[in-house]
Amino acid sequence: MKIALITPAGARSRSGNRHTAVRWAAMLRALGHKVSVSVQWDGLPADVMLALHARRSHASIVRFRERFPASPLVVVLTGTDLYRDIHEDRDAQASLALADRLVVLQEMGRLELPVRFRRKTRVIYQSAEVHVSPEPPLRRFRVAVIGHLREEKDPFRTALALVHLRDLPEIEIVHLGEALSPEMAREARRLMRNDPRYRWLGNVPHWAALRWLSRSHVLVVSSRMEGGANVICEAAAAGVSVIASGISGNVGMLGRGYPGYYPLADEQALACQIRRAARDPRYNLRLKRLVAERRALFRPSTEQEGLRSLLAGLKPRQPPRSRSSRTGPKLRR
Repeated sequence: MKIALITPAGARSRSGNRHTAVRWAAMLRALGHKVSVSVQWDGLPADVMLALHARRSHASIVRFRERFPASPLVVVLTGTDLYRDIHEDRDAQASLALADRLVVLQEMGRLELPVRFRRKTRVIYQSAEVHVSPEPPLRRFRVAVIGHLREEKDPFRTALALVHLRDLPEIEIVHLGEALSPEMAREARRLMRNDPRYRWLGNVPHWAALRWLSRSHVLVVSSRMEGGANVICEAAAAGVSVIASGISGNVGMLGRGYPGYYPLADEQALACQIRRAARDPRYNLRLKRLVAERRALFRPSTEQEGLRSLLAGLKPRQPPRSRSSRTGPKLRR
């Protein structure tokens, strides 16, 4: 099967969308399919289109549907799709209607969709493999924050929480991710000057980010919106506990009863969670155990099986019936 896989993230991007596209392309090729990955559809024939991002891939979605009206079209919904665009953007809304299947990356995502679209929606969790042994420092309690510096990630919430942790000099925050604006970079540098316990290391290769993660005691995911944070999958694979903002996308990854949430944008509540994890080893071990229990959802074999099942369930579209066919055959006179 020829598959056109569309992602708005270019080949040099280190965004989550690009990682997903590259990983899925490899999995689909292993299943025997031919896959082309591009930012915009090149117009070449394909049996199926898989488009990441309902809004940003909308032009490719429309052109593919117009040229190949019978070919199946799958739209994969990102965090900004689910928690912003499909509620206010006409292109994103139109992509939902044009798709034969919708894919969300965690179980809560389906609930963001209009009821009429939920039957054609499938859940495929992302996966991760980490081959680095956990080696957190003994004399410091290291907190990892991994994600590009942009508004959707609420990137500085963990650094701001340090104001409420002045009595814990052993706390160390290591922040990895590219600043997507000069203002974000300036703010990161200002926060480092204010408190040396916060270190922003900028954009690093993926292997280096995994090494830092495995050498941390806890990961903080402070996002305002998440489609399904792959870094949570990586934390599960690395055996690292997670503290997360209590947004729908994080709850869909970690489960409704997970005790490591804090209210979004509340640095004082986040500080309480960090303090408890640092001072109460049993609590941190409990978080780690609960994250590990979700690990089966985040295995590559589970993700690949989800893709296989998705494609197996696709069928060519039936052409719309003409008016004459709806009124029945004409009688000869």
